Amino acid sequence: MAIQTEERRAKELRLEELRRMLASAEVLKDPKNYANLSREYKKLEQIVQKYEEYDKILREIDGVDEVLASDDQELRTVAEHEREVLEGRLERIKNEIEDMSNPNYEEFQKNCIVEIRAGAGGDEASLFGADLFRMYQKFVENHGFKSELLSSHPSEIGGFKEVIFLVSGENAYRLLRFEKGVHRVQRIPKTEAGGRIHTSTATVAVLPEIEETQLAIDPNDLRVDTFRAGGHGGQNVNKVSSAVRLTHLPTGMVVVCQDERSQHKNREKAMKILRARLAEAERQRRDAEIHQQRQQQVGTGDRSEKIRTYNFPQNRITDHRIGLTLYNLENVLDGDLDDVIAKLEQHERTDQGSK
Repeated sequence: MAIQTEERRAKELRLEELRRMLASAEVLKDPKNYANLSREYKKLEQIVQKYEEYDKILREIDGVDEVLASDDQELRTVAEHEREVLEGRLERIKNEIEDMSNPNYEEFQKNCIVEIRAGAGGDEASLFGADLFRMYQKFVENHGFKSELLSSHPSEIGGFKEVIFLVSGENAYRLLRFEKGVHRVQRIPKTEAGGRIHTSTATVAVLPEIEETQLAIDPNDLRVDTFRAGGHGGQNVNKVSSAVRLTHLPTGMVVVCQDERSQHKNREKAMKILRARLAEAERQRRDAEIHQQRQQQVGTGDRSEKIRTYNFPQNRITDHRIGLTLYNLENVLDGDLDDVIAKLEQHERTDQGSK
């Protein structure tokens, strides 16, 4: 029996309607409308294909059930294992259909911009920011995503006061969106002579990348300042005015990029960050609930605000949102976040299903 029969039929009818519309001369004359309808068609086509895959597995289960009625114990043992595997696949497809039916599905598929800032704890907070940056770089590498540094402000001791990077790959935002919030570390700093455990924090923001075609910024609303970059980069960086500061006049939002030797590249990266931040601000303006949620997640960096704790003496990581505790801190910091993210997704799905 197919799942969500009425909803499925509605999607199949809409898919047929879209197929006809996309072939009409009227729609072809309107590139913007054609692009919107094409995106909707692609999404619905993928969902309908998942329904068909679901039906196929149901038929396979029916075949296995016939074997389970057999008198041959050996065959029944094999069939029991096969049925368990098929039921697992069935559950995964149901979850995929739920995800694809989520109004945020297209946003989940986007690339994302990750911003890490040192919070409470002084120099140790900047070192922790560098640890988080390395953790996400490893995670990105493990998933075959690409990472591009957009902006960084190193600390004098080798950490980061702030580091911003772009993650490119299908479902990048979906996988990393749970990371937004305050991360807390408890460990003995190398500079601590007394061996006392120090607590510090770093804040993480995760924003879906916004393409230029999705959010146009009026050039008259921008003030562009160029200046000589400081810090790392060699003599060329310091001698040439390659650093770029963008100020969005209507909002007062400021973005600075100076890591590249090229002024053009720094401006391009600054625009990526600015578009993402403006889009996020607009979402906050439209939806007070989202605004409140983001403030709760990102917060001020105070030690009392936290989504996750990394405890080095006990080799422990605790995600406070779902009460998850794991004793594999070294693996997590080496980019193995999959188990944590899977548990967060499962909790979110269960929570939404109970509403």
